[in-house]
Amino acid sequence: MTTTTPSTPAVQLLEVSPEYAGQRIDNFLLARLKGVPKTLIYRILRKGEVRVNKGRIKPEYKLQAGDIVRVPPVRVPERDEPVPLALGLLQRLEASIVFEDKALIVINKPCGIAVHGGSGLTYGVIEAFRQLRPDCKELELVHRLDRDTSGLLMIAKKRSMLRHLHTALRGDGVDKRYMALVRGNWAASIKQVRASLGKSNLRSGERMVEVDEEEGKESVTVFKVLRRFGDFATLIEAKPITGRTHQIRVHTLHAGHCIAGDTKYGDEGFSKEIRDLGGKRLFLHAYMLTVPLPDGSELKLQAPVDEMWSKTVERLSAPI
Repeated sequence: MTTTTPSTPAVQLLEVSPEYAGQRIDNFLLARLKGVPKTLIYRILRKGEVRVNKGRIKPEYKLQAGDIVRVPPVRVPERDEPVPLALGLLQRLEASIVFEDKALIVINKPCGIAVHGGSGLTYGVIEAFRQLRPDCKELELVHRLDRDTSGLLMIAKKRSMLRHLHTALRGDGVDKRYMALVRGNWAASIKQVRASLGKSNLRSGERMVEVDEEEGKESVTVFKVLRRFGDFATLIEAKPITGRTHQIRVHTLHAGHCIAGDTKYGDEGFSKEIRDLGGKRLFLHAYMLTVPLPDGSELKLQAPVDEMWSKTVERLSAPI
């Protein structure tokens, strides 16, 4: 891949080499324009300032080998100019690692930490790990978790592992399970929610996801009850078959059982009752992950919930 000096505000012409074929243009730019706010990247995409083979493209466009990507002038920090991160945060993320080998890191991401910078944030998990692992030049997020969702998150250390896991994610090779604490008594008969999801923008500019059976993308989540707390709340397992933005949060709401602590799709009264028990977080946690590795073996991992979650559930269980 050839490019102009990235730190100079000038037009860049990037030729897509074969190993990047199939990657979405937005993810391609997010990886290369490090330090540039995500909102700016999507803005230049929407305005048509990013061109592929001299034509306008959408953010979901998938690159092909040999494509020429024109990137307008944007300020990109030098490689030796990382945003300095607090030592405490770096130590916390280092301690969150549950698996690491030569090609892959898996962490139990704490609630409240974004996976990457953007939208007013100067850093996220990936920026932190680029400082923690400076010798790993190809570190990339394999997938994403919402900022307030905790749990298992994969970071590829090699491009070959990233391609392998993206292929597995597009098929049915990866098994991700979440735990969620939801309002009310979840009916045992609700074993699956199949509801197409679409995105819409509010006047405030905030992006929301909603059920849209006409224009939305097909979305399926499988559910199982783990524990009941009378008619007040239920601890459930959610297995997303598709991987849409906010899928579990919107599907639980669609089923009539919003997630505790969800400021976007939840119920403030229910969330306040959970906060009064000490639960000041979103109660959605990616707790189990099974992925196929390139050598044919399977990696199976589980991640415990944090102390705030476990103590809140204990208080829910306590007799009144």
